[in-house]
This record gives sequence, C-alpha cells and structure tokens, in this order.
Amino acid sequence: MLAGPLTRPETFLFDAASPRRGEMALADLREGFASWRLAWALARLDLRNRYRGSVIGPFWMTLSTLLMLVGLGLLYSRLLGLSLGEYLPHLTVSLVVWNVIAGMVNDACTTMTTAEGVIRQLRVPFTVHALRSVFRNGLTAAHSLPLIPIVFLAFGHLPGPEGFLALPGLLLLLANAFFASMLLGMICARFRDIGPIVANVMQLAFFLTPILWKPELLKDMAVWLPLNPFYAVLETLRAPLVEGHGGGLAVWAAALLYSVVLGGLALAFFVRFRGRLAFWV
Repeated sequence: MLAGPLTRPETFLFDAASPRRGEMALADLREGFASWRLAWALARLDLRNRYRGSVIGPFWMTLSTLLMLVGLGLLYSRLLGLSLGEYLPHLTVSLVVWNVIAGMVNDACTTMTTAEGVIRQLRVPFTVHALRSVFRNGLTAAHSLPLIPIVFLAFGHLPGPEGFLALPGLLLLLANAFFASMLLGMICARFRDIGPIVANVMQLAFFLTPILWKPELLKDMAVWLPLNPFYAVLETLRAPLVEGHGGGLAVWAAALLYSVVLGGLALAFFVRFRGRLAFWV
C-alpha cells in the first residue's frame, strides 16, 4: 500500500494560439544561468576529451602562441621599423586576445550541433550549451594569458592605473561570446553552410584588424577603425594594457553598440526559433 497520494508526472502544455515564446525563452535563460555549474563541468570534460593522450594538453596552444610571437615579432618589428620592445607588447596582447575572439566565434558555430545528443535526449536549457562554449574557450585562453605579463616584465612595460579598464573590456568580450554562441549556434544548426563562411570571414578580419600592425600606421584613416567590430572589442582590452589610455570614447561607444545589437539579435532569434532548435540539430 502506498503511504501517500500518487504524484502525476510533469505535464507540458503548448497552445499554438498562444505559444508564449518570450516567456519560455526567459525561463530558459534563468534556468541556464542557474545551472552554470553544469556548464562548467561539461566545459572541463570537453577539454579533457580533446587533449586525452596528450602530454602537455592545452598548453600546446600556449606553445604555438609563443612561437608565433617570436617569429612574427622579429619579422614585423623590422618591416614596420619599430623596436622589439615597442612592438612585442602590442603584438602579444593583440594575438592573445584575437585567439580568444576567433576561437569563441568559430566554436560558437558548433555550439548546438555538438550538443545534439543532449538536446534530443535530455531537457537541458539551451543556455547551458552557450555557457559551456564560453567556459570551454575561456579555459583554453587561460593557458595563454600568462604570456602577457611575461612579455611585459621582459621589456619593462608596466601598465598604469588605466590597466584596470581592461576588466570591463573582458566582461564585454565574455558577453559577446555568449551572444555569439546563442545566435551563431542556432543559425549554423539550421544552415550548415554558415560555419565555413564565418571561418573565412574571421581569416579576412585577422588582416583587416590592427593585430600585426599598429593603428597609427593608417594616419588620418585611423578614425574609421571603430567601424570594425573586432577592433572595437579588441581595443577595449589592448588600449588600457599597452597604449596607456582607456581606448577613447569612440571605441567604447562602438563596442557597447555592437554588443547591444548582437545581444538584441541573439535574444530575438532565440525567442522566435527556440522551439525549433531540437529539429534543426
């Protein structure tokens, strides 16, 4: 005999006449952020599986970045007529931050498709998968971040108090990474051709963004650089650490504007097409 009354299984009702897309999307976001520990655990598991059997694991990225800094620093400092002490801190911050941006954007394209098995079998908020992508790339980037203070100390470059402005720049970068994971993750789940297009755009953006070269080389044309969204986000981190200033009002305004637009598009797309995602992956 049962000691208590029978409990009914949880029932989900959907009214096609009133889909409540916004309410369900916001509930997904709340549950997803509340389950951040799950996203963190999955991100760590992804790294373990990716580097299983490797001797130095994700430090391969650190070694690769170090070799690029040495090779490109020696070459481009001569081509640009700059001293190594002046050019290498700029290149180090630029390359490390760009690797984070490129890695997060490219990984955002597979945010939902790589979680296909989970999406189809378990009721997990889609927000968890976006957070998982952000955490995974953040952990990977953390292995290369020590290169920045090492180069700064080696060449006697110490940021002033304005260096703390890099912290809101980092938060802005993480927010954009989350928005990109939500938006590109869903779009690439529906249209699989978008992923290769994004990869090619990122390759082109690498050369159009002042990473290997300095913005001053454009002279009068440098005022148009904030039109490049990658430059705006990159400069909010690089300028406080390398240039000794906060980046300028135009840079921060552009970075915030691009973030708001990207966040609005991600939220609108998520609200409208969240219910179809399980059929797209």
